[in-house]
Amino acid sequence: MKAIRVHENGGPEVLTLEEIPLPEPKEGEALVRVEAVGVNFIEIYFRLGWYKAALPLTPGGECAGTVTAVGRGVTEVKPGDRVATINAAGAYAGFAIVPAARLVRLPEGVTAKQAAAAILQGMTAHYLTASTYPLKPDDVCIVHAAAGGVGLLLCQMAKRRGARVIGTVSTPEKALLAKEAGADRTVLYTSEDFVAAAREFTNGRGVNVIYDSVGKTTFEKGFDALAPRGMMALYGQASGPVSSFDPQVLNQKGSVFLTRPTLFHYVATREELLERADAVFGSVRDGSLRLRMEHQFPLASAADAHRALEGRKTTGKVLLIP
Repeated sequence: MKAIRVHENGGPEVLTLEEIPLPEPKEGEALVRVEAVGVNFIEIYFRLGWYKAALPLTPGGECAGTVTAVGRGVTEVKPGDRVATINAAGAYAGFAIVPAARLVRLPEGVTAKQAAAAILQGMTAHYLTASTYPLKPDDVCIVHAAAGGVGLLLCQMAKRRGARVIGTVSTPEKALLAKEAGADRTVLYTSEDFVAAAREFTNGRGVNVIYDSVGKTTFEKGFDALAPRGMMALYGQASGPVSSFDPQVLNQKGSVFLTRPTLFHYVATREELLERADAVFGSVRDGSLRLRMEHQFPLASAADAHRALEGRKTTGKVLLIP
């Protein structure tokens, strides 16, 4: 089968298309024919070596497709089931091995492309707004990178919970997308100070929570935009990792909270995985959660997909199609 392989850490050029053997599912595993792959910053982090993994590596954990074979003891799925996962062992490929307990069956009316576009980023937006900081009516949140894949979903979910949203973006075009997704106020961070905008929007009090996927360039400054006892939810580092941090800052900024959550801790059990996935796919199916999937690349062009994502040239979800 065809697969993208990484033999050394580096730029997008280290992503190469190769022919590798078709894997066979072992006990508790399923083999999935991959029909759509979600491209995420975590694969960039692994490619760069920021996150460590044994090389050579086939990147990717998020995909959707059809089960073609199962190993011994599998009861969760069967061949022919349409499924999605965030736990594939190398999703940038024609086929992927997945622990059967980490597969979610797709409801009728949800396509493989929609599933690959929604399962990771949708569940991320869900846990952030429903669990990490459960938004309440009239809460105010900042969503950094509000026109990105998670950002657009965060804006939609926050508005459905009754919150007010300040979205930071890089271009006027992205500002329009964020507003369409529910942002009450947009900030072009290239020309406007998001802290000043947040203080003005909240009459000087500050926001209840910041959902920050950017990291290095927004992290420290963000504490000045928080209300007393507000929360900084740092869930990504698109601009690079943050520097060392003195916890005393949390006191100085108003007894604020800092958390560095990750999705995998919020879907640790199969029950929670199914609960979050069902909530996301149900919203996709009934149209209340809108997806943007205009950035689709063939598997062989994985390097171009990474360049587009790293260069912040995308809005919504980036997909690879084997």
